Amino acid sequence: MNKNLEIIKRLYKNYTSKHFKKIILTIFFSILVAGSTSSIAYLLDPAIEKIFINQDAELMYIIPAVIVIAFFSKGMSLYIAKVLMIHVSQELKADVQKDMMKSLISTDTKFIDKIHTGKFISNLTVDVSLLVNLISTALLNIFKDTLSLIGLLSVMFFQNWKLSLIALIMIPLATIVARALGKRMTKATEKTMETSGIFTKRLIEIFKNHKIIKSFQTEKFENERASVDIKDLKDKTIKMDEIFQRNTPIMETLTGFMIAILIFYSGVLIKNGELEINNFFSFLAAMMLAYQPVRALAGLNIAINQGLSASKRVLPIIDRKSDIEDNHNATDLKINEANIKFKDIDFSYETTEKSALKKINLDMEAGKMTALIGLSGAGKSTILNLIPRFYDCNSGDILIDNKSIYDVTLYSLRKNISLVSQDTTLFDDTIKNNIKYANLNATDDEIYQSSKNSFAHDFIKNLPNGYETIVGENGVRLSGGEKQRISIARAILKKSPIILLDEATSALDSETENKIQIAIKELTKDRTTIVIAHRLSTILDAHLIYIIENGKVLEKGNHESLLGKSETYKNFYEKQIQKN
Repeated sequence: MNKNLEIIKRLYKNYTSKHFKKIILTIFFSILVAGSTSSIAYLLDPAIEKIFINQDAELMYIIPAVIVIAFFSKGMSLYIAKVLMIHVSQELKADVQKDMMKSLISTDTKFIDKIHTGKFISNLTVDVSLLVNLISTALLNIFKDTLSLIGLLSVMFFQNWKLSLIALIMIPLATIVARALGKRMTKATEKTMETSGIFTKRLIEIFKNHKIIKSFQTEKFENERASVDIKDLKDKTIKMDEIFQRNTPIMETLTGFMIAILIFYSGVLIKNGELEINNFFSFLAAMMLAYQPVRALAGLNIAINQGLSASKRVLPIIDRKSDIEDNHNATDLKINEANIKFKDIDFSYETTEKSALKKINLDMEAGKMTALIGLSGAGKSTILNLIPRFYDCNSGDILIDNKSIYDVTLYSLRKNISLVSQDTTLFDDTIKNNIKYANLNATDDEIYQSSKNSFAHDFIKNLPNGYETIVGENGVRLSGGEKQRISIARAILKKSPIILLDEATSALDSETENKIQIAIKELTKDRTTIVIAHRLSTILDAHLIYIIENGKVLEKGNHESLLGKSETYKNFYEKQIQKN
């Protein structure tokens, strides 16, 4: 209970308080709704007495007119209150989603790797909607329905206090029902959200791997797996909705019993002369109108529980602090030469107990190319990932110009590094914007020059829309070589002193590779470059080559020296010669 109260306080402080004026206006119009609803019930008393019993000709026109005004007032006030809360709810939703996106974008790679994309999408959409429903819809209903109920109860007590006491029994009964259903609803909602996340994950994997599905002819298998997820989601959603709808028959039955008892007791009171017929109809109208806010308030407990449950999934994401962040006394990295040193680096991924790197010592000379070769899984990509601090080492230190990368700001560190990977990542945007992503302030001339240097300009200008061509999801409309050249153009545009090349020519044919080798020379000229390559042509001119095996440095030297002293490198060289 204390935790739920803390969540509500937090939501008010961070999100609701900034919309205080609109909420006050909503409360004002909720008061008008309550007053109009109560006046409608009250007006039945003089309407029956003056029009039907006393047959007052003048009031035959006045009372109906007042009733119309009361209904109009209720309708307009309710409309304005709901519109205000629509604005508040959508602004709240945007604020929460912005905070979630800010947290997810700035968080460390390790956290993103651990959790499937589908869960984050579910958190950003379904959970945020439930959370906002708690803040906005629940807030409106609390004021509107509570005030309406108070007003209608006042009319009921004014007409007959004995009948009103009997009617009041319904409220605690409805509360008990709502509390019991609320607990079940919370559990059902959590299970439904979990299943929804699984289904979203399945969809993402199907869309992402559709070529593999077709290649291995597993359409039937994927359909069957998706059908299981869909059925599970359907069953859990039905169960959740069934629990929510149980409120209806219980409330209807309680209302039926209450009306039956009241009609019976009213008959006794009328017979004894303690109640007039006009008072009874006014009381009955007030009680029937009170049914809606009672029912709404009873169901509100379910919405609150759903919202609180969603908050417990959303707020930890917003609150999460990245494991990789600036040290308290971090300063900006000032590059003088761009020497890079690894000193006794140990590193292991959380997903495995095996060490990826073991006491690694490397020396990458400024303005030179350093190559890393070795079998897959040897630790080469891990070395590259540690330099821009995508991950932090377990022990040891990495120095740039004798300055620890852990003592400089992440922004200044990464600003001085360009990465070109074999897994080329492009946004579903224009070619121009994908290249410009490296420098959002770049001019068109700078973009065109970077493209020319990467041998991308010729194929781009021959596309139907040139640089304005949309590349599709992750560049699906381009070939592997075209995507790679755009990636290199992007790195050239950044003009950073440190270049990381991770199998940068792996997706290229021989003719394109020759062009790209020239582009890479342009990119890496007078820059500190660390390159991972399986192709010999990429590293022949490397100043220093490290052979990495099982997370350790096996041997080092240049091409000529390693040919003479390293059997591992000699085998690598001979295999490359045979391939060519």
